[in-house]
Amino acid sequence: MLNPQPGGRYVDGTLGAGGHAAGLLEASAPDGCLLGLDVDPAAIELVRKRLEPFAERAFLRQASYTTLPEQLQDLGWRQVDGILLDFGVSSMQLDAAERGFSFQADAPLDMRFDPGQELSAADLVNELPEAELADLIYRYGEERQSRQIARAIVRSRPLETTWQLAGVVAQAAGRQRSGQRIHPATRTFQALRIQVNRELEAVETVLPLAAAALAPGGRLAVIAFHSLEDRLVKEFIRRESRDCLCPPRQPVCTCGHRASLVDVTHRPLQATAEEIARNPRSRSARLRVAEKKS
Repeated sequence: MLNPQPGGRYVDGTLGAGGHAAGLLEASAPDGCLLGLDVDPAAIELVRKRLEPFAERAFLRQASYTTLPEQLQDLGWRQVDGILLDFGVSSMQLDAAERGFSFQADAPLDMRFDPGQELSAADLVNELPEAELADLIYRYGEERQSRQIARAIVRSRPLETTWQLAGVVAQAAGRQRSGQRIHPATRTFQALRIQVNRELEAVETVLPLAAAALAPGGRLAVIAFHSLEDRLVKEFIRRESRDCLCPPRQPVCTCGHRASLVDVTHRPLQATAEEIARNPRSRSARLRVAEKKS
């Protein structure tokens, strides 16, 4: 969908383990270039080794994709031909037990993409007032039992590890019912991770920056893993694909808005059954693509 070409310039704003970055560099050989961004220093180190065969064409920076204009300016790139954003936690981070993103192993309540930032999940769990904690779990985890869960967390403080938190949440929400696909603590962990890393704010910030950085005909591809992110992406592409944002009944346009993007996918693309069998984590992925108007 990104249609990489030789000589093109591309951005992977969420490097992770570097699979997408390597694919873009292979497809844009022999002289396509890539800017790779990630706030996680472990990702930068891992990807630097993975991309050694493309070293002269890959520019890696430990930085947030919200700094995209500054990063492009530093390279002297005015516009790019494609941008990929793969939101959420990476498999590499989930599998590193000590990072505290998952309750599959007992670990400190951390969940920071950037280990250098101050706020951690433990800070939220142990310091937020009950009402604020409940609101957070409901808003970002879409958890209907957020009030019971927040009450149980406050009563059980201090909580320092993933297993401690998962146990308290499971007790408050009711243990996993027969046929239920996810653990009762999954949504609470998601909510805490989103707040720790201010993920939705970052999504809202980067989408217009990415659209502005595209050359005419360039494409923006966004992969989201839950409805909150996907809704922001859908609404952004829908808005920027329209010439007028005035209310439908208004007879004359007064907003002056002009479409800057073309919606390529219209509906999100999802993983096939074959891909899900190979990679169960792709089950929730939604891919949307937009193209910069010429």
